[in-house]
Amino acid sequence: MASKALMNTYARMSVAFERGEGAWLYDADGNKFLDALSGIAVCGLGHAHPAVTRAISEQAAQLIHTSNLYTIPLQEQLAERLTELSGMDQVFFGNSGAEANEAAIKLARLHGHKQGINKPAIVVMEQSFHGRTLATLSATGNRKAQAGFEPLVSGFVRAPFDDIRALEQIADNNQDVCAILLEPIQGEAGVRIPSSDYLRQIRDLCDRKGWLMMLDEVQTGNGRSGTFFAYQQHNLLPDVVTTAKGLANGVPIGACLARNDVASLMGPGSHGSTYGGNPLACAAALAVLDTLEQDGLMARAAELGGWMVAALREELDGTEHIRDIRGKGLMIGIEFDQPITELAVLAKVKGILINVTGGGHIVRLLPPLITNDTEANLMVGVISKLIKIVVGDDRLNRRG
Repeated sequence: MASKALMNTYARMSVAFERGEGAWLYDADGNKFLDALSGIAVCGLGHAHPAVTRAISEQAAQLIHTSNLYTIPLQEQLAERLTELSGMDQVFFGNSGAEANEAAIKLARLHGHKQGINKPAIVVMEQSFHGRTLATLSATGNRKAQAGFEPLVSGFVRAPFDDIRALEQIADNNQDVCAILLEPIQGEAGVRIPSSDYLRQIRDLCDRKGWLMMLDEVQTGNGRSGTFFAYQQHNLLPDVVTTAKGLANGVPIGACLARNDVASLMGPGSHGSTYGGNPLACAAALAVLDTLEQDGLMARAAELGGWMVAALREELDGTEHIRDIRGKGLMIGIEFDQPITELAVLAKVKGILINVTGGGHIVRLLPPLITNDTEANLMVGVISKLIKIVVGDDRLNRRG
């Protein structure tokens, strides 16, 4: 039963975990659950990873926080590592993906004002998700999430995802646009993957118009898509890229990375964060980066994710109500032609943790990058079996 002391902001499942190990979580009764969600793409290295645990323990025994009034050597080390991995030049650290996206929005507005635009506008995508602060909620393309929080922040222009012609039309008709903000793969919308030339076309459009190309890689980053950032599969560099989630494997941290000419728009006092990039979070993130690179987990995510999508397609071939099975790295979506929200509860009963998103029509799988072949087989087998049971249920068939 939920505590009356907590605000009722989550539709929580009736299970509480007391420990984790690798890809598994354990409740107070000793029941174990295979985590195919990774804390919503956060625990890419699974639970209680030795390298991260060691880094957190050692740093907590030395120094947790000083504030950004002072030099933080671990923050500088992490910034250098991230710029090397990304091709960007400078980093601002916050505590979440929403904060990273807030920094990106501020950079876009500074860029617009520098270009002489009185009311700079940012193009954002329908069905996108960028956070829950007022600015990032306003940028998000989900009316249900926005309802009741009006007036929203102005300065956003909406476009359909994966539609370059719509962006060209906006470019022809709106002189206030200064940037585009989008996810290279829409995660909360149900692992929506655009056509292969879409990001390249956006890069070219931004270059022609003097717009910033800003990519929200909060969910796709840190190896989940098969490379450190998803844009690295498209032979391009954005002007701004944001990340969080898997960066410190559960310790809160967010990062907004930018090219020098964009990052230089900020100066002392123009932005800040009390906790952002503190020694504890940076120590955890550095351990994550070391592990991702040393253990070959990014290439492993691409390989394992490809196998899982192929296996799911084979297992579910001919199954009713399935529209599509797709994925990129260890981001996998199974789309149905009608709601299938009950599947998450049924999977939990069978010991598998999954998520249903995209308006209740899409099963989203975000397994840890350390998932082994046996665990991947178990995920595919149990989920496929449950889907066949649910879509064969007369209740689901009567919905059509």
